[in-house]
Amino acid sequence: MSKNTRAFSASTRPLPAREQTAEEQYGEPESYLEIEVRNPLTHGVGRKMHTDYEIICRVSSITNIPNFKLRQSSVRRRYSEFEWLRDLLQLQMPRVTVPPLPGKVFTNRFDDRVIEDRREGLERFLQIVAGHPLLQTGTKVLAAFIQDPAFSTDTYSNY
Repeated sequence: MSKNTRAFSASTRPLPAREQTAEEQYGEPESYLEIEVRNPLTHGVGRKMHTDYEIICRVSSITNIPNFKLRQSSVRRRYSEFEWLRDLLQLQMPRVTVPPLPGKVFTNRFDDRVIEDRREGLERFLQIVAGHPLLQTGTKVLAAFIQDPAFSTDTYSNY
């Protein structure tokens, strides 16, 4: 037998390739967590103005992510709450690199383009954070931030 030839016993022989069905290829995955940040709304007048963003979360019924209890949820959060979440995740999970948030904007922060750029950045941030296996299960704050309409930074500050 040459060097390049491998002998397989019946127990170690590779399985023959099997064609995937259309359902397996294109159907709903068995386990997923889908996050969308949309519908920014600006509130207030003058120096009291702020924008909040709607977070839509969809979780498959056969998920292995126990912290996300609701199959579908919608909450609204301000940029300052995203900052709070990021800071807390960095404290709680020091070995995980938490992605950056879109930067602070000091001029024209209520311009439509600025708000849309920030929305896209916040969505990217949450998708990365919520998709990280250690962050999904290592802290209860993440699921509460994404799904609990009664969420408050005061309630979770001691976590």
